[in-house]
Amino acid sequence: MTEGKWEKRWNPLKKEWVVYAAHRNSRPWNTGLKDFSKKDTPEYDPTCYLCPGNPRVHGAVNPKYEGVYIFDNDHPVVGLQAPEVEEINDPLYQKAAAKGIARVVCYDKRHNTTLSEVNVEKVADVFKAWREQMKEFAAHPEINHVLIFENKGEICGVSNPHPHCQIYATDFVFRFIETEMEVANEYKKATGSNIFRDIIRKEHEEKSRIVAENEGAIAFIPFFARYPYEVMIFPKKKHATLDSMSDEEIFQLASVFQEVTKRYDKLFSMSFPYVMNIHQAPVDGKDYPEYHLYIQILPPLRQPGLQKFPAGPEIGGGNFMADTLPEEKAAELRSVQLS
Repeated sequence: MTEGKWEKRWNPLKKEWVVYAAHRNSRPWNTGLKDFSKKDTPEYDPTCYLCPGNPRVHGAVNPKYEGVYIFDNDHPVVGLQAPEVEEINDPLYQKAAAKGIARVVCYDKRHNTTLSEVNVEKVADVFKAWREQMKEFAAHPEINHVLIFENKGEICGVSNPHPHCQIYATDFVFRFIETEMEVANEYKKATGSNIFRDIIRKEHEEKSRIVAENEGAIAFIPFFARYPYEVMIFPKKKHATLDSMSDEEIFQLASVFQEVTKRYDKLFSMSFPYVMNIHQAPVDGKDYPEYHLYIQILPPLRQPGLQKFPAGPEIGGGNFMADTLPEEKAAELRSVQLS
């Protein structure tokens, strides 16, 4: 029997099965997808609302920034001044005001660069800026959780290629984090061990899914990956949030992150699109000793020009079906020669 044929793997962090059918990867596909990232993009775009010196909305004008630039989102999905909502006294149907702070983080003044193309010190500067945001939000009485995420590439729904990410600091905890915290606590009670540490140890022992590693951080396509090139990046020392990481730890994490993105770009011969999220514990003043922050990268492409579309089993049934094995995709990324 072909390896990976009709195999399912348990995702312990999400309590779900991921089904692999690697023999289906040779099916015919429509390869008419355009390269969403190849553009003759200028270093400065006078029409870009993220470029230095340009106007945004409501009369705001960007300063002539050089490095990282952060501002409150002009079209926030949450807000501290969110209008009050009439509460419903119903245990089934509930609603409340969407309280929080939404921010935009511009990585670089140049309109036509990415974090895989700048020097690693600049990447570390971005990570340090995220850490400072975490410190601010941790001290904010109305903020309970912070989601830092980047949607890179038009295929991921981004209309502006200027290098940037977003931050949603909210009064609620995002569901995936809640699930991971529940799982981590249950695992601790059942085994006396930390689930994140055990996942890192297992990946390090087996080695076949590791993509990049240095003294302070490690990146791998997990045993239970849902997307073909999905990568998890962990600092080797356990931290609940970026807030407690040292400058050196931040640099090591940024370095591994950049190596992964460079491997994506070179393997696909394009500025590789992805959705990036930083999984962190809440910032509500409580301790979360079992949580271990990590960066998750979810690329939408399964092959050059081929998008992975969540369909019936994923959207309707709640379990991912994959046509490639994590070990195969990790080997492809490792094989890339970085100059």
